[in-house]
Amino acid sequence: MKKKIISALLLTAIFGGGAAFAQKKNTGWVKLFDGKTTQGWHTYGKTGVGQGWKAENGALHLDPKAKQNDGGDLVTDKEYSNFHLKLEWKVAPKSNSGILFYVHEDPAKYQQTYSTGPEMQVLDNEGHPDGKITKHRSGDLYDLVKSSSEPVKPVGEWNKVEIISNQGKLEFVLNGVKIVSTTLWDEHWKQLIAGSKFATWQGFGTYKTGKIALQDHGDEVWYRNISIKEL
Repeated sequence: MKKKIISALLLTAIFGGGAAFAQKKNTGWVKLFDGKTTQGWHTYGKTGVGQGWKAENGALHLDPKAKQNDGGDLVTDKEYSNFHLKLEWKVAPKSNSGILFYVHEDPAKYQQTYSTGPEMQVLDNEGHPDGKITKHRSGDLYDLVKSSSEPVKPVGEWNKVEIISNQGKLEFVLNGVKIVSTTLWDEHWKQLIAGSKFATWQGFGTYKTGKIALQDHGDEVWYRNISIKEL
């Protein structure tokens, strides 16, 4: 009888412990970009990836010269609700791009990712015209919240970004500095939208689950080390 009990305990320890280990492993960080392919991504409203986006030298590179008429924003295959996103970006001179989230992919109703998804601006502040517009500079919650500081690195250098959204609390971190902190979907959020270019855009900033997007603004940009943790 004792042998049976011991055997049962050993089996529980082995298989139960294995299940616990698997669960722990699955609750950690997940790579959204493997550094070699565009697997896990597609062009908004399509099944594949446009010619402009290439996985090369460990980065997702948008080359406007290569895309011809086959461009568009990249979106994740998967949707996310509460998350902690990390990535790095750099831009060519005079370039504009963005990192969008809570994108609701319904191209028949919403033609672009930015029709629904708020955006962390990615920009050459000094070389692009948007750099002269308040709330349009790098790190801003585009057209909604101005970043509290600008720890952005010079054009051509990599910037480390974190976007944390948990139960409506949103934070932006740029190169280790918290630059934006706000609350989504409350009355203040509605007021921010009402005072922005998105005031009449039905559906903008309303979705609590959606896809992550990297913007094709027609300019050269690179993204790498993209990972996410669901909260």
